[in-house]
Amino acid sequence: MTETSGLSPAELLDLKTSISINQNAIVSKTLRKSAGMNLTLFAFDEDQGLSGHSSPMDAYVQVLSGRMKVTIGDHTSTLEAGQMILMPATVNHALEALAPSKMLLTMVSVEKL
Repeated sequence: MTETSGLSPAELLDLKTSISINQNAIVSKTLRKSAGMNLTLFAFDEDQGLSGHSSPMDAYVQVLSGRMKVTIGDHTSTLEAGQMILMPATVNHALEALAPSKMLLTMVSVEKL
């Protein structure tokens, strides 16, 4: 059995109100973590971001509010509320808030079972 932590079964969570934007900061809140999947809420003040890095897991960014610039390899996209994008495992990626923003990051293991 895989150990998990965070969000409990049947627990109702309002993603937009579960995290606050702090001035000149990035705030994160882990919702669920297990060996094969992580759910994390992020809140970015304008001009805050995560510099280039990669992950061994596929990462899905879903913007809940605001506007985010997402660079994946050599491609840059601007995402607005309601949009999502895949950042594939092992590919360098970076994020920057173009306005105060909230997003849900879902990381999923790409290892074969």
